Amino acid sequence: MLSLLPSPVASTLPGAAYLLPSLTRIPILRTPPRASMSAAASTPDAVPSPAASAVGEEPRKVAEDVVVQYVVLRRDLADAWPLGSVVAQGCHAAVAAVWAHRDHPDTAAYCAPGNLDSMHKVTLEVKGETQLKNLAEKLEAAGVRHKLWIEQPENIPTCIATAPCPKSQVASFFRKLKLCK
Repeated sequence: MLSLLPSPVASTLPGAAYLLPSLTRIPILRTPPRASMSAAASTPDAVPSPAASAVGEEPRKVAEDVVVQYVVLRRDLADAWPLGSVVAQGCHAAVAAVWAHRDHPDTAAYCAPGNLDSMHKVTLEVKGETQLKNLAEKLEAAGVRHKLWIEQPENIPTCIATAPCPKSQVASFFRKLKLCK
């Protein structure tokens, strides 16, 4: 079901109608696996079978299919830089990943007005630059949409953010990483 809603911003800001023509409400539905998203999509347990979508579906499998964005920060920078600077790096990467893939259906669903207050984001950490680059290479090879943020002008890779996508399709890339603390 698709419904167009008038933009509350457009009515209060001059010229906002040009920037935000109208907001679209898109329900988040179970997304079928995409072969190009990750190797996780090809595993039998990654996505529930069509029979599992019937009444009595296991709650754990529903949670795996939530649309999520992963943000991975470098622990060595968190120990050396001010907390605000490290957080800003993650924010840059997250916004860049969303904007670069703004036309993808998963991103549209993640950013739909009805979902803005319930976004799912997982913030993880790697030890340093080598691990971050290795993760970026794995994501690239698997076709997972993401952004490796490189702070300029220093040219320092600081973090990775995935574009929003079903958790079941990308979680395997992040299982061995620790939550960022």
